[in-house]
This record gives sequence, C-alpha cells and structure tokens, in this order.
Amino acid sequence: MASEPTRNLALELVRVTEAAALSAGRFMGRGDKIAADRAAVDAMRVVLNSIMMNAVIVIGEGEKDQAPMLFNGEHVGTGVGPEMDIAVDPIDGTRPLANGTWNAIATVALAPRGTMFDPGPFLYMNKIAVGPETKGVVNIEAPVEHNLQAIARASGKTVEDLTIVILDRPRHDGLIAEVRRVGARIRLIPDGDVAGALMTSWPDSGIDALLGIGGTPEGVLAACALRAMGGEIQGKLYARNEAELRRGREMGYDFEKVLTMDDLVSSEDVFLAATGITDGEFLHGVKYFGSGARTDSLVVRGQTGTVRQIIATHRWDKLSQFSAINYQGSR
Repeated sequence: MASEPTRNLALELVRVTEAAALSAGRFMGRGDKIAADRAAVDAMRVVLNSIMMNAVIVIGEGEKDQAPMLFNGEHVGTGVGPEMDIAVDPIDGTRPLANGTWNAIATVALAPRGTMFDPGPFLYMNKIAVGPETKGVVNIEAPVEHNLQAIARASGKTVEDLTIVILDRPRHDGLIAEVRRVGARIRLIPDGDVAGALMTSWPDSGIDALLGIGGTPEGVLAACALRAMGGEIQGKLYARNEAELRRGREMGYDFEKVLTMDDLVSSEDVFLAATGITDGEFLHGVKYFGSGARTDSLVVRGQTGTVRQIIATHRWDKLSQFSAINYQGSR
C-alpha cells in the first residue's frame, strides 16, 4: 500500500548552503581563508537552527584547518522533529575561494540518527569514487591499472579517454605517475574533493573517477550525494603517522577495512544540498548584482533518487527585513 511522502528536508537544507555561499562568496580572491570560513559557518548555523529537526553534528569542519567550526556533537535545529545526524562542510575548497579559483562549494548532509560514519579525530581517507555507469566495477584495494581498465570497459571507452580527478598533493606523486603510465588523463585540483566526487555522477562533467587521499568528512558527504545520484565511493581511513595509527587502533578503528557506501551512510533516507561559491564544472558560483545575488545549487534525496538543480535569485531589500545574516557585506 502506498504511503504519504515523507518530508523532504533537502529543500530546507538548500537554504543553509545558499546562506553559507552568499556570505562566504564576499571573500572570493581576498586571500583570507579564516574570514571566509567564519562567514560561512556563522550563516550556516543561523539557518540550521531554524529547521524543524533534532540534529547532532557527527562530522563538523574547521578542526583540521584550525578554523571556526560547527563542532562535532553540537546540536542544531529547533529541537523538535526527526532525530538526524548531520555532516557539514561550510566551504569545500577554502583555498580556491581565497585565491579566486574554481570549485569552492558549501555542502551539508542529513541522515537518520546513528546512520552516518563517525571518523572521530581521523580526518583523512583514501578514496575512489565513480559514476553510475561504472558502479560496482572498482575496488579500492586493486591496482590503479586494474581499476582504470575496469572503468574504461564499463563505460565503453578506452583508458586514454578517461579523466581522473586527483588532489594536487605531494603524497599523490606516485599515484599521478601511475595514472600517467597507464595512459588516462588527469585533472589536478588544489582542494575540494566533495566536488570532485560529485562530478563523477554529474552529466557532461567529463570526469570518470576521483582517486587519492582526501578528507574523511568529505567522503561521508560525497557518499550521501552519490546514493541519490547512482554513483559509488569506497574508502579506507588513512593514518598520517605511526602515532595516529596506534591511537586509532586503541580507539577501535580499523585502517585496513574497506568502507563501502553502506559503511559511510547506512540509510537510503539521506539528504544533501550543495551551493556553488566560485564557478566550477557542475555548479556556478555566486553572482552579485548590487540589489541581490544569484546562486546555483544541487539538492539530492536518497530515498527517491531525486536530483534537483536550483537556481535562485536573492533580493537584499527583502532578506534584510527578517534575516539575521548580513548578506550585503560592509555596505
């Protein structure tokens, strides 16, 4: 028997990411990562606390960069409504935003209480993410060449046709050399591996896979989105040194375990919103025009598999009448 649709919290989450993007977008190219992050965090918290839910932040952002943060364990929402886990990344790509370059986005995800992976203090993860055409054919423990050949076969391409997103870090020198040896193309990105993972499942992005070590919070956020978008992500926690590895084992974390989509978020009833702050391959950045601004957002719902793109126009004269957020900067 058919039931009534449950409430689509993703349509409320998009207000959160729009607020973060509108506030942080003022800092594009100004070289101040901390001020940009503070603006995004403050705006995100205001709107989160207006949503009818009882949510706990399982994955916050800021600790890794010593920036202002929505901290792990913080309660957000009105306190009335569904009990949820929440993962936030007020700016995925603080460096691109500070430098005025590509693919900075604001993201937030929700899932029922107890269904999100909690990485604790372990902030890095080795990942592989692919789109719907190649879901089920990759294995994070397999050699790079094996995975690239499997992706090519499943997508009807040659390896030379593939484009792989990798974070531009010294730790990836060996990975980059191996991808080049096998013959695939590479898109190096300075930051922003949530965007990189989502591009694998975004039509016409031209991205076939994301490989390499990035943030654990970003991996959970990507898993929430890829559930709805039909893609896949696998991960393994990455210890930066022996002390971190020893600490993790003492806390019960398994650094050899392959974390599947179900490990990263075990419910289909997930929601994610992302709003572009700077221009990127799949979302446009904030465009200001004096009396307001325009935003471009992605909204996904895991239970129905619905993916929406929302282009919104925001008017300062209207918003200023009731919003506690100063979207107009110093004017």
